[in-house]
Amino acid sequence: MRVAGAQIDLTVGDFAGNEAKIAAMMDWGEADGADVLLLPELAVTGYPPEDLVLRHNFVRNSVDCVERLARRSGEMTTVVGFVDHTTPSHFSAVDAHERRVANAAAVIQGGRVQGIYHKMALPNYGVFDEDRYFAPGDNPAQVFEIGGVTCGISICEDVWLDDGPPLQQARAGANVLLNINASPFTAGKAATRESLLVSRAKDAGVPLVFVNLVGGQDELVFDGCSVVISAEGEVVHRSPQFVEDRFVIDLGDTSGGEVSPRLSQEAEIWGALKTGLAGYVEKNGFDGVVLGFSGGIDSALTAAVAVDALGPDRVWGVAMPSRYSSDHSISDAKELAVRLGCRFDEIPIEEAHVGVLDTLSDMFEGTAPDLTEENLQARIRGLILMALSNKFGPMVLATGNKSEMAVGYSTIYGDMVGGYAPIKDVYKTDVHRLARWRNRRGEVIPENTITKPPSAELRPDQRDADSLPPYEILDAILRRYIEADMSVDDVIADGFDTDVVRRVALMVDRSEYKRRQGAIGTKVSSKAFGRDRRLPISNAYRPGRVVGDDGDSRVVGDDGDSRVVGDESR
Repeated sequence: MRVAGAQIDLTVGDFAGNEAKIAAMMDWGEADGADVLLLPELAVTGYPPEDLVLRHNFVRNSVDCVERLARRSGEMTTVVGFVDHTTPSHFSAVDAHERRVANAAAVIQGGRVQGIYHKMALPNYGVFDEDRYFAPGDNPAQVFEIGGVTCGISICEDVWLDDGPPLQQARAGANVLLNINASPFTAGKAATRESLLVSRAKDAGVPLVFVNLVGGQDELVFDGCSVVISAEGEVVHRSPQFVEDRFVIDLGDTSGGEVSPRLSQEAEIWGALKTGLAGYVEKNGFDGVVLGFSGGIDSALTAAVAVDALGPDRVWGVAMPSRYSSDHSISDAKELAVRLGCRFDEIPIEEAHVGVLDTLSDMFEGTAPDLTEENLQARIRGLILMALSNKFGPMVLATGNKSEMAVGYSTIYGDMVGGYAPIKDVYKTDVHRLARWRNRRGEVIPENTITKPPSAELRPDQRDADSLPPYEILDAILRRYIEADMSVDDVIADGFDTDVVRRVALMVDRSEYKRRQGAIGTKVSSKAFGRDRRLPISNAYRPGRVVGDDGDSRVVGDDGDSRVVGDESR
């Protein structure tokens, strides 16, 4: 059997564009003599379509698109993902209004739809809400005859089940397993996924072909990395990560297969950050991006990602120094722009800062300066960036990292302003690691930016360490508390200071309202804020609090003060 696969970048809801891409791949596969062509999960609609599937016309458009593709099909069989209608047997009267559709694969050949498979396993964890939308299929052992070969067709999650549809199809006589996917990226997942696929092929005793989606869709990134695995568990083809790719392989003679190497952890995270940002900018029609160049490492890394993703001509850096900005911050920002080759402008905010303070002077009379005056500077900067965006069109990028977002060390309506936050799922320690890695490919981030102590520069001699534990300790706590869902007591048992852990946990929990108002950004970790981690904002459950002798809850912090960084940091 000669199998073709196309890992392509598709756009949710772009039926005309997606159909044109699919048709082009069909023409290519037919010309190359393939017996069967695999395209990604929900290729017709794009993935994930979310609540669009609740709209009747959207589903009708999906079915109509498949019927048009079927009419143009020739001798080659194509397996393409789409949203299909279900029959009454698939849902009860109670939920019929919610789940009238299926995540489906159409088998088209010879001018018509030869058959349809409905996905069985509907993931409902992490970023997935498929059980909200789709009715499951009811024939896990369904097989199809393609070019005289009995094939099992399945969709994404089906292959993750220990005794899921692929193995049942093999027992029903399938000689080849075909699995189409929209498997979102997280760091290290490609290796884990491939190991599982190897096990499935060996257990089934037949070749397995896995074709994945590629590209960025809002927070999600799809890395491709499609594979063909022999019955013995040998990887005989692997497509590269984060780029569109098409391949043809003869399962009877796999010597011509190309096995692209998987990327290192730093390289694949960088690839995901680039792909996520490029996808968001391109699919939403922005000409470019604008962001603050503070001279700090977060803005520098964000700028480097943006230039790599979009090109220097579409990135605009703006330095907005205040009375507290150091000379090296301004010079580092200028140097970054020179190295990246992007536009750079300097707009001092001192005059605006003084003007706002004067405006509020009567109201603030008799009060001591505090976070309010610090945050005014960040909000003036946000105002300037949004004004440039409104006037000239580029989308504002927020530059905060995951450590800051976790504990609320950011200013709402200030440095959190933006349409997209490329590094919001990257911890501060990983920001430094990625900056070093990127510089090995050509030094674009000034060394002083990487090595100087982090500072918001909103008051004299300010340092992040004044308000937060060292980032090495903070990030270690956050990984346990956020991604591993460890309790405060379990984190403490891992050897961390009791007061520090409780204080960090409280900061995380109290900052949920800020995170909800921040920009979306590329998911690269196993548990990102937003889609992955959903907690109520109005929530009295605070693991960072302890109950005192008098029965009142109190905050355990370095000074016992209940107004911690997470309440309103800067």
